[in-house]
Amino acid sequence: MFEVLPQLPADPILGLSTAFKADTNPNKIDLGVGVYKDEQGHTPILSSVAKAQTILLEKEDSKTYITPQGVQGYIDGMLQLMLGKNNPVLLADRVAAVQAPGGCGALRILAELIKRCDDTLTVWVSDPTWANHIPLIGNAGLKIETYPYFDKDSASIKFDAMIDCLKQVKKGDVVLLHGCCHNPTGADLTKDQWQVVLETAQQTGFIPFVDVAYQGFGDGLEEDAYGMRLMVNNLPEVVIAASCSKNFGLYRERVGIAVMVTENSTARKAIQTQIQAIARGIYSMPPSYGGALVDIILNDDTLRAQWMAEVEAMRTRMHDLRGLLVSKLNEYGAQKDFEFIKQQKGMFSFLCITPEQVQAVRDQHSVYFVGSSRVNIAGISQANVDTLAKALVSVL
Repeated sequence: MFEVLPQLPADPILGLSTAFKADTNPNKIDLGVGVYKDEQGHTPILSSVAKAQTILLEKEDSKTYITPQGVQGYIDGMLQLMLGKNNPVLLADRVAAVQAPGGCGALRILAELIKRCDDTLTVWVSDPTWANHIPLIGNAGLKIETYPYFDKDSASIKFDAMIDCLKQVKKGDVVLLHGCCHNPTGADLTKDQWQVVLETAQQTGFIPFVDVAYQGFGDGLEEDAYGMRLMVNNLPEVVIAASCSKNFGLYRERVGIAVMVTENSTARKAIQTQIQAIARGIYSMPPSYGGALVDIILNDDTLRAQWMAEVEAMRTRMHDLRGLLVSKLNEYGAQKDFEFIKQQKGMFSFLCITPEQVQAVRDQHSVYFVGSSRVNIAGISQANVDTLAKALVSVL
């Protein structure tokens, strides 16, 4: 039976990681896979997480199943972190949520929920968007279209074209928005632009689907929630997927949350049963460990403060690395203006160079990143930035 299935090509990013490992160049640089790295190129366990692990080890006395919706303290803590502690939608019991296996799990659960509501609607995603958005949503059976977002030539958001497109979206369609730190471009909407998106949603009746994978990595934990909260506070329905992989460093624990803001508490009760049924049909019961750690951190004042300081340190380091890279590119004679890198936010940046130049810098200098020119800023360090800048200038 199985011999009828062809071998599929390697995932572009995971395949890049394999090629990097096989490269024998001692000065090779990996800017591909989207994980935070410290100055030594290591992805550390946050100190707040390490302390939470100790606390959990001492207090956990069973490995029985947790509740179908997940660790309740985790859900409550995340909703307050994302929406604000006294958000009216929380006080009005309008928010349904389940703990999910990572942000990917949250996206898939919500895609399945959307399909149950209307399997004929279209989900609109930015051009470009994170590559895995397409299979996660499309494999649920939903139609996907794109709206204009980023112009490589000017290294800027095509906002007018974006809004012109969204004004044509039909009522009930879903528009996927990156809450902050747009992946792959690093180009985020301003507050004024978020306001225009809101007004467009109010006029057309499309439903925002906000993906928040990097809260705290852009301008700060509160600042990065601005667009998401604006949608939630001014629209009857909003869909949100969030991840704890980056800001808690819990990549392998797969901790996420699927959230549905509903029109009223009656709808909330119905949607809560629906998303739990969807989760039940995919993986049955949620994992506990990662959510339990976040629960401990967010509900302990000392650990929460320590975690917030660690997020700020990661954010500041990536912000500083942007400026350092631009400075080094200028120092080594780059003819292209790379100042836009300093305006982009979060873990990723589009260098806005051609796929041929990306391939050349890999072949000639063992610098690895994807063909779109998306680089992981956290993969840059004081030790490799000169090598990186020289390599980029040499192929431009």
